[in-house]
Amino acid sequence: MTLRHFIDTQDFSKQELLDIIELTRLIKAADKQGCTPKLLQDASLAMIFEEPSTRTRVSFEVAMTELGGHALYLKPGEIHLGVRESLYDTAQVLSRMCDVIFARTLKHETITSLAQSATVPVINGLTDYNHPTQVVCDVLTMMEHMPVGKKLEDLNVTFIGDATNVLSSLMLICTRLGMNFTHAAPKKYQALPEWQKWAQANCKDSGGTLTITDDPVAAVKKADFIYTDLWWWVGQEDQIPERRAAFMPDFQVNETLFKKAPSDCKFMHCLPASRNVEVTDAVIDHPRSIVFDQAENRLHTEKGLLAYFVYPRMKHPTEQLRNYHQGLVENFLNTQR
Repeated sequence: MTLRHFIDTQDFSKQELLDIIELTRLIKAADKQGCTPKLLQDASLAMIFEEPSTRTRVSFEVAMTELGGHALYLKPGEIHLGVRESLYDTAQVLSRMCDVIFARTLKHETITSLAQSATVPVINGLTDYNHPTQVVCDVLTMMEHMPVGKKLEDLNVTFIGDATNVLSSLMLICTRLGMNFTHAAPKKYQALPEWQKWAQANCKDSGGTLTITDDPVAAVKKADFIYTDLWWWVGQEDQIPERRAAFMPDFQVNETLFKKAPSDCKFMHCLPASRNVEVTDAVIDHPRSIVFDQAENRLHTEKGLLAYFVYPRMKHPTEQLRNYHQGLVENFLNTQR
């Protein structure tokens, strides 16, 4: 079977992404009835983290366990990731011992290098460029909360805020799926020209639309979903005063801005949130906020992704073959008494 990694949603067609989401939906439905299928029995997941995580770590570890497998948390300082051992060697060793590798890395180049060197699927859990597992979860969540009478291609998604790794991923998956995507931010903090080029190419193929604006009120006027994220990333702490001044107050998702959107518009945030910075308490805790539905859906999404990429590659021996090998080993051990 051809080895495929999950590094960027741009590597997948619209139908493949919809297939992953449908698989996730099926597994979630089973989970809600206490019937999660043990698709990854005895499989192992290596989880590499170069920075802290709550939702991503917990969702992948629980997902692997509930699918019947095992997850190993590998934090900085516990493995030789590019230090005292090449990325190639680390990828090769983990590929021999585990069925799938997950990594959250500070630099996108790190995960692409892991994927180039690994012989098992590699899943991108966030880099400085993108966050693909998050946005698959986001689309699933939107599908669960779509306005009555609308289909996926009708949805208007507005992202208010900085050009983060979540923004790049959300913009690309929405335009890939034929949705209408708007990014509202001060000009200095708008989506990079290269990202816009890729998104426009997606729109040409899918029929979606892309709008980049510095007018947040116009951006939310037809929004079915308003999404925001943190205003600064790791390594940008020295820019915090400048960024606060640029985004506050016009690009803060507060009650005033939220009321400019349609009455059934939902609020989304990937979390963690800086409450009363990019979003106020009144909005994030609003009845139309679905941030915790999003958070829960990370668990279901990780199950879908793990099953999609790992299950087809696993050996599925018959019970007869299992009994044969168990018998050989037990017979050997019995002779040693």
